[in-house]
Amino acid sequence: MAYIYILYSNQADRYYIGSTSTEISDRLQRHNSNHKGYTGKWNDWEVVYTEAYLTKEEAIRREIQIKNWKSRKMIERIIN
Repeated sequence: MAYIYILYSNQADRYYIGSTSTEISDRLQRHNSNHKGYTGKWNDWEVVYTEAYLTKEEAIRREIQIKNWKSRKMIERIIN
């Protein structure tokens, strides 16, 4: 199994879209750790949306599709 997930940070008032083949809770823990990546700037990320896929490739295709929207409205539409 693989997943796409959308995280939200209240501090940043931003969404982050990602994919993983590990447990989402493990991935969230890494996002909320102090690291040099984009999500490392804030430590209040929470999972607001997930989708499951059979393969990592399918999850990556969906992640890219959502990122290409470049639209907060569209992201909020699929969350709700």
